[in-house]
Amino acid sequence: MQSTSSPLSELPAVGFLAEVPAAHRAFLTGFGKFHRPTKGTPFIHEGSPQESLSLVLAGELHVLTSRDDHPLRLAELGEGDVIGEVNLFDPSTASATVVARADCLIWSISRSELIGLIESDAEAGHSVMWGLLRLLSRRVRQMNEDLVEFRELKAKIAYESKPYEQD
Repeated sequence: MQSTSSPLSELPAVGFLAEVPAAHRAFLTGFGKFHRPTKGTPFIHEGSPQESLSLVLAGELHVLTSRDDHPLRLAELGEGDVIGEVNLFDPSTASATVVARADCLIWSISRSELIGLIESDAEAGHSVMWGLLRLLSRRVRQMNEDLVEFRELKAKIAYESKPYEQD
């Protein structure tokens, strides 16, 4: 996978950067790295150390894991989607493998680069952090909704499997 200097004068207003002012998105191009994984190339390997957030600027990726030696596709990602946002704040290992399904352009920023951004321009850092907080808040809300749906489904299956034992 190729890591390059900025091919853009400003990061696009997509994903968590949607509400970040253009001047701050232009400033961001001086931080982080650009990657161009090609179709079929893994971008992240499950179990590898991670401490960066990656924003998909173009292309399509699949998030994959395996359970009992069976591949399981967890998500399809495209423009504006983010990978690794939790590891930016709490570095750990990748919980899944991410593979390019088309040629991609991805911008990544590490924890140390984010700190450098905040120290270089507090206002730009502030707007980026608010974007990340909105992203994480939406993720928590979605996980709560998914958990409720799962529990409802689990209760329904339990009831339907033993309908005569319920009083």
